This record gives sequence, C-alpha cells and structure tokens, in this order.
Amino acid sequence: MRDFLTTVLVTLVSTPALAQMGNPAGFAPDTRMEEPGVPAAHQTNNQDRLFAQLAAVGGLAEVDLAKLAATKATDSRVKEFAQAMVDDHSDANSRLKALADAAKIPLPDKLDADHKAMRQKLDAAEGQAFDVAYIRSQIIAHQKTAQLLAWEIGSGEDAQLQQYSAATLPAVMKHLRMAQDIASALTGQASREIVAAKHN
Repeated sequence: MRDFLTTVLVTLVSTPALAQMGNPAGFAPDTRMEEPGVPAAHQTNNQDRLFAQLAAVGGLAEVDLAKLAATKATDSRVKEFAQAMVDDHSDANSRLKALADAAKIPLPDKLDADHKAMRQKLDAAEGQAFDVAYIRSQIIAHQKTAQLLAWEIGSGEDAQLQQYSAATLPAVMKHLRMAQDIASALTGQASREIVAAKHN
C-alpha cells in the first residue's frame, strides 16, 4: 500500500497536466474567465470549496492532536513527530486560510465529529498505548490528506489552491513515511518486550 500510494502520487504530480492549473469542470455559470476555458484567479468550483473545507478541518485536527501528543507521548520519536506536525501543519493551515479568504470560501474553525471522537480515544489512552494509537491515527490521516491533495490537483479550478496542494503534497508524503517508520519501530519494540516478559 505504501509503495503503491507513493507511486500514484509521484506520477500524478509529475504529469504535464499539473503545469496547466485551473480546471473549468464544475464551475458556476457566473465564473469569470481570463480566456475561453481558463478561469480567472480565485475562481472556485464545487471541488475547490469541498477541498478547502476538508483540508481545513483535517489541518485543525493535526495541530490539536499533535499538541496532545506533545504532552502525553512517552516515546521521544513520537514527541518529535508531534512537534513537527504542530509546526508544519500550523504553517499549512495559515496558507490555506489566506487562499480560502481570497476565494471567499468559509472554513470550519473547530473539529468535526470524527476528529472529536479520535481526540476522546487518545485522551483515554496512556503510555505506549497512546503512542501507538496516535501514530496509527497519523498514518490514516496522512493517507487521506495525500489523496485529498491529489484530488484537488486533478479536479480543482482555483489555480492557487491547486498550486498549494502540489506544494503541500511532498511534505504530507514525508510525514506519512515518518509515521510509518515510527509505527514499525514501536511495534518491534512491543514485540521484543513481550518476548522478554515471557522469558522472565
């Protein structure tokens, strides 16, 4: 799954179509055009608006859960990862908000039900169980975010949002690989501890 997702996304962002930002599919009848088939700056279609709202709530959750992990995690690798999520996603969230404001797309300012449920689950976990649950949630979250960014690149109309997605995707893929590596290390550590306990 990891190699497949990476291959698909690398292929997508390296295609010539990426150079032609702006997609008239799904635009409103009053969309202004720079020239036939080329929407003017900050023109949005339904895909752009949905993308911005989903990306915004995901970004809010990344920062919120990372701040929780920075205080609750016991493994230093998890703490370092969480701090990177706070820094990187706070920056990405600010850039997305500026673009959404320019395009007049309202963004959510609080967690949705799914992310609230994840927050409650993590709140209840302690020690290594927290570390594992947080990192596993991050693998899923970053896979979803990578797919969302790729979707906007291919289906959006607002060139600035598409460029934001293309610029953000490599960082998201890097975070995904980091989370996968940490998860493997934590799983291996847990297995070694179980074996050691059986021999004691």
